Amino acid sequence: MSQTFLPPKWLEQLFDPYAVLGISVTADERQILKRYHTLAKLLHPDRHTASHNPDQELATAIFSHLINPAYEQLKHTQKRFNTIATLRLEAKCWNQKPTTSPQSLLAQELMEMSALEVEFFYEEAIASYAKAQYKSIRQFYQVTQQISILNLLYLGLHKHDLFLPQEPNPLILEMQAKSVELTLCEKTNVKPVLKNYAQRHYQRGIQYVRLANWALAVQELRDAIKLEPNNSDYHALLGLVHLQQKFPGMARVYIRQALKLNPQHSLALKYAPKLKIKPGENANPQSMAKAVSIAALLSWFGEGKRSQVKC
Repeated sequence: MSQTFLPPKWLEQLFDPYAVLGISVTADERQILKRYHTLAKLLHPDRHTASHNPDQELATAIFSHLINPAYEQLKHTQKRFNTIATLRLEAKCWNQKPTTSPQSLLAQELMEMSALEVEFFYEEAIASYAKAQYKSIRQFYQVTQQISILNLLYLGLHKHDLFLPQEPNPLILEMQAKSVELTLCEKTNVKPVLKNYAQRHYQRGIQYVRLANWALAVQELRDAIKLEPNNSDYHALLGLVHLQQKFPGMARVYIRQALKLNPQHSLALKYAPKLKIKPGENANPQSMAKAVSIAALLSWFGEGKRSQVKC
């Protein structure tokens, strides 16, 4: 049904600009622009004309009446915050409706996951939907609806301050400030006031995991572990990152340490069987410290080797 207009229900029901673009509600300006450029190339009229695609007019209508307005709505920071606020209200109203639909079952599953598991599930699901969203222009509506549902479920579970504007906090300025603070404390013999720098590294590690930037995630999580070596969350996430990097040996080291620190850690327990870690399996502190050091060295060597190959 090639056409120059869109069904009215599409314009009415596809109100989530994140879903229309096929991106997560945590996407930043760079990700939004990148996705928009990808869709512009994919749906450009010249592309369909060259291939004699019968859905040229429908693709053009989708791009003009849905994708372009969605991008205009998300490319400005304040408009993004307003959009998130609107979607949160929709999610709140939606969650209050009693239903036994597949959406409510998915919501129940998400509520039973840990915060980290929700993050990974959500990002992976959005990425999978995005790949399928425009493969067939006739399936666009159904796939986009699913993305919209997933976005609402995610927003309904998340903290309300997650998407509020934050003051710029570049890593280099933070480390400089920390260095100055320590220097002043040494000169005045004053004990420094402890700040949760480890948690900041951890939060940045999570952001890099969302972007599938494994190398930078490793750096941030290692810095967090140096500051708080007994935090099971840091070890568990680093183990998962190494697993994504196809380094099962190093993944095993950190997942095992996470379970040693917290035998009930949900993320570590989830991946322990995959890494052949038996319940209650522990290593002594000295051998664990040695294993962590070796893992770090091997990871540095592997990253250096890959960078040399790229050059």
